Amino acid sequence: MFITIFTPTYNRAHLLPRLYDSLCKQTYVDFEWVIVDDGSTDNTATLIENLKTKKESSFPIRYYYQKNGGKHRAINRGAKEAHGELFFIADSDDLLPSNALDCVIKMYEAIKNDYSFAGVVGIDSTINGDRISSGFNSDVLDCTEVEARCKYHIKGDMKEVFRTDVLREFPFPEIDGEKFCPEELQLVRISTKYKFRYYNNVIYIADYQSEGLSSRIIKIRMDSPISAMMNYSENNLFNVPLIQKIKNAINYWRFYYCININLHKKDLPKISFIWYWTKPLGWIMHLNDLRKTS
Repeated sequence: MFITIFTPTYNRAHLLPRLYDSLCKQTYVDFEWVIVDDGSTDNTATLIENLKTKKESSFPIRYYYQKNGGKHRAINRGAKEAHGELFFIADSDDLLPSNALDCVIKMYEAIKNDYSFAGVVGIDSTINGDRISSGFNSDVLDCTEVEARCKYHIKGDMKEVFRTDVLREFPFPEIDGEKFCPEELQLVRISTKYKFRYYNNVIYIADYQSEGLSSRIIKIRMDSPISAMMNYSENNLFNVPLIQKIKNAINYWRFYYCININLHKKDLPKISFIWYWTKPLGWIMHLNDLRKTS
C-alpha cells in the first residue's frame, strides 16, 4: 500500500462508520486502513469486523487492540504496523474529502525524492467547509513546523501526512503513568532534521467532539506534566521570537507544579536557568488551572 490511513480510537464505535464511508469514497484507492484501539470498552472490535465484510471497501482493514495508554502510544504502534510509504492520521471523529488522497499523492510526488522533507501538509476544514488554519497566504511553502508557527505565523490545526519512516525515527516518548503527549512535541523533534511542504489545499475535515481531547486539554496536560514540560523546554531550544520563549518558559513552570512530589526533580526535563524568573508566573497559571478544573 502506498498510503496508510491510521486511526487511533477509544470508545468511538458510533463515529467510525462515518470515517469508513469517507474512505470508501476516495478517488485514490491504493491505501490501507490501520486502526489501533486504545482499550475501548464499547463494541469497536465487532464493528470493525463487520466493516471488513462490507463490499463497499476495496482497501484492506487491519485492527489492533491494546490496553489504554493514550493516543501517542497508539500512533507509535500504528507506525510500527503500517505498510504504507506515507502515514495519514485520521481521527475517529473526523473524515476525508473524496479527493483527499489524490491531492496528497500529487503534493507528495513533487518532493518524493528529496529526503530533507518529512512529508506534506494540507489544510483542515470544519464539517461546514470553513478553514480551520489561518495565516497561510501562499500556495506552497517549504519550512519546518516550528518555522510555520513562529516565522510564518500559521495558526490552527493542519493535517500532516508523514513519511512513515520519519515517524519511526521520531516516536513519541512513552512516560510511565502518563497517557498524553502533545503532538507538537513530535513535530518539534522532527523539525530538528526535516521540513515539510505546505499546500493551501483542504485534505481533511475535523469535527471536534465535546468529549474529545481538545475540550479537556488543560486537565489532560495537568495529568501528564512531564510530557508537557518536555514539549515547552524543547520548544525553547529553537530560534523563536522572544515572546514565544517567555510563553514556553511560563508554561514549563505551569506544569512543573503538577509533578508528584515524590518524583526526583533531577529526572525532569530541564530548562535554562535564565528562565527561572518566569517561575512565579507559572505558579499563577497553575493556580488558575486548578480553579478551572476543580
